[in-house]
Amino acid sequence: MHIRSHRTSRSYEPRKLSLGLLLLGPVLALLSFIAPAYAQEVLRVPYVADIGTFDPDNGFEIGGMSAINNVYEGLVEYEPASTRIVGLLARNWEISDDGLIYTFHLAEGVKFHDGTPLNAAAVVNSFKRRRDRGLILSYFLANVKDIRAPDDSTVVLALDHAQPSFLDALASPWGPKVISPKALAQHDNGDFGTTWLNEHAVGTGPFKLAEFKHGEHYVLERNEDYWGDKPFFREVQISVVPDISQQILQLQAGAIDAVPINYPFSQLGSLPANIEATAAPSTTLFELFVRPGSPLDDADIRKAVLTAINPSLWAKDAFGRFATAARSPYPRIIIDPVHPVEFPIDFEAAKAAIAKHDEVSLVIGLHSAAPSYGRIADLLIAQLALIGVKATAYALPSGAAFAIKNAANPPDLLLTIVNPDAAHPENHAKVFFTKDAVLNFYGRVLAEADAIVEQAGGVIDVKKRNALYEKAGRMYFDAGFVIPLVDVDDVVVHVKGLKDLGLRPVFPPGNIDFATVRRDP
Repeated sequence: MHIRSHRTSRSYEPRKLSLGLLLLGPVLALLSFIAPAYAQEVLRVPYVADIGTFDPDNGFEIGGMSAINNVYEGLVEYEPASTRIVGLLARNWEISDDGLIYTFHLAEGVKFHDGTPLNAAAVVNSFKRRRDRGLILSYFLANVKDIRAPDDSTVVLALDHAQPSFLDALASPWGPKVISPKALAQHDNGDFGTTWLNEHAVGTGPFKLAEFKHGEHYVLERNEDYWGDKPFFREVQISVVPDISQQILQLQAGAIDAVPINYPFSQLGSLPANIEATAAPSTTLFELFVRPGSPLDDADIRKAVLTAINPSLWAKDAFGRFATAARSPYPRIIIDPVHPVEFPIDFEAAKAAIAKHDEVSLVIGLHSAAPSYGRIADLLIAQLALIGVKATAYALPSGAAFAIKNAANPPDLLLTIVNPDAAHPENHAKVFFTKDAVLNFYGRVLAEADAIVEQAGGVIDVKKRNALYEKAGRMYFDAGFVIPLVDVDDVVVHVKGLKDLGLRPVFPPGNIDFATVRRDP
């Protein structure tokens, strides 16, 4: 297999101006000329949440992935708007027939931001740091038993067992990156550089981390010695603005260039003339996880509830043209099923089933207080009322969903987004559905489906692989463990003229690729 690295950005050399003028009039005239030129060179983007750490190995950042992935690079990456894997620091690679040996050939002329040349030893050093030092993201390399550099331009990874999803793990936005070995050695302090790397960075990417102020702002500056195509923007200014209404006001006032996430879908049809939206495919899938012991354990009630909440009835009301009713428990861009899940449609039968019970009530817990969750909950409650089910909803405290199965009084249903950390269906099933899945929120187990997932994990043929995962997903749905609702696009609202945002489906929504985005003159 040979896949060449590429970026879709265009290079841009900023104009150099002199301010060596003495008279006030000419100075003001020149400043009026500089202002728009400066604005062309600077991209201003808000984050709703602070960056916890800039260490690419030791934090599961969400909103800040675009910054981290523009400072650091891995061997491979996903193409924008796609799940296709292309080379990055690796210009090409080979996989052994038994699927155990991956040999990567590095791109030439790459340097870290501190001037250190990239070589295979640097990759080995970084990968061993992630795998062996007990860091949060070490699981990406858990199946790698040997990492070596036979020469300066070749890296060989030997797996303990065949893992067809391995390239997806390397391409993941949270996949292993390469850090300057010089910086790691200088700032080790017995903690493998973790303290220093919380707020500092030395990668090979198209941008350098220039300023890091927790809770306030971050600044990236263009890497003028970048080995690939230079970014359009000289600088990226990232502010921390948790309030979405404040972000919208700043966008309308021209103080920022984009609202990356959470712009109300109900307002997308009436944007001001100078503002537009860019949408791209996403792995954002809203699903309901069902508590064991809830009223939905009764098959008749579950069928009635499915009739009422059929997403084809309300998806457009919630998201307009930016969403479609889910077809399986997997994001559609990962698996577009041959046999989609089906929701019952007989409302009279649903009302009759509910009427047989004294009272059926449901409590829906919302993983987040973001507007989309509330909008979906309102629509579900209204739909359920049509068949006589009394439903209520509330937003869970931050992080509470991850411990919901041990909560004293958990909701009957958990509404959440299921974004896998890579585009392989194994990364989805083994994160959300199987017995030991870290985000199997209610800890439910369906051994027969888990066995199919395990079988699928060793299948290379994509069609056969997907058929197995689809079968397992249908079993989780039929058993009443999970209810897929809507696949939603990644939508970024921004000033007119921004192009090539580089949105990638597996990235959390709103992560603009600063290396590819540009502004029309």
